[in-house]
Amino acid sequence: MSRVQTLTVAVAGVALLAPSASSAAESVHLRPSGTQARRVSAGPTAGSALPTALAHVAVPHRGRVEPVARDGMREALRRGAVPGGYATPGPAAPGPDGPGTATPGTAVSDAATTTGSATPAPTDPDASPSGSGPSAAATPAPVTAADLLARVSGCTPVSKGRYRKDRGRAATVPVCGTREAVYWKADMDIDCDGRPSRHCNAATDPHFSSSTAFAESDGRALSSAKLPYVVVPVPSSLWDYREHGVRGGSVAAVVYRDRVSYAVVGDTGPADIIGEASYAAAKSLGIDPDPRSGGTPSGVTYIVFKDSRVDPLEDREAAETQGERLAREFVDSAD
Repeated sequence: MSRVQTLTVAVAGVALLAPSASSAAESVHLRPSGTQARRVSAGPTAGSALPTALAHVAVPHRGRVEPVARDGMREALRRGAVPGGYATPGPAAPGPDGPGTATPGTAVSDAATTTGSATPAPTDPDASPSGSGPSAAATPAPVTAADLLARVSGCTPVSKGRYRKDRGRAATVPVCGTREAVYWKADMDIDCDGRPSRHCNAATDPHFSSSTAFAESDGRALSSAKLPYVVVPVPSSLWDYREHGVRGGSVAAVVYRDRVSYAVVGDTGPADIIGEASYAAAKSLGIDPDPRSGGTPSGVTYIVFKDSRVDPLEDREAAETQGERLAREFVDSAD
């Protein structure tokens, strides 16, 4: 008969019997009475046996005493199955005498279930929400009327004198200039010349002319009703627009109140009068375009960008695109 070394551990009324290393398994026996406990302490004798009816719980790990709950049930500890969390203990491993007793799902502390704390991955504040990289550069805001008016608040005259707004009026309007543009502040008379249309013809305009100083790419006169354009005075001793980088098709920004319209230089007018634009230009600014009763007596600023040109001259979309770009450069310049 093998030698057996016994160890009795009493925890909350439970006796734990730990056989020697030569035993096949370790078992915990419940002590039903003091008599049986004394017999177990004294060790087995020949012909005697431990009571077979005693309930027991198998201990799966040799050489390690498992914690025992106050109600006599063993807590099975298992390392956490997910990072930084708890694992719910599963059933106890079966012992030699049959299936073990299931352990209740008791949460255990981080010290018992983890060997360290997980460090969250750093976040990149510059990463886009989709993770595809930095967002595209924002499109610059359109140039406003206030932007342009602030840029031309002063005046360095480039004309040798002043122009009249209308015939019989005093000459009060100089042509001013910067490195990038020439400009003047005047009224707006309606030019309805060029190709006849429903709005511009001999019946609607008593001063109608079927020609314009500059023509479309096919040689025909411009259409005042369709194309926004401005009128410059014919060259004279007072001022010659050609000496300042201005020609037919040059890009212009026309400002009225809080509106900006982009146009081209499309026609010429009297040598001593300034402040005129096409039917389409007036309409785009909210000014009455009627050639007999329309226009406005003041408050219009004309800015013509030097050495610019729309080709073909009648391309209204190109005038708007170039005008916005040139206006932005003009506003942002340090001149």
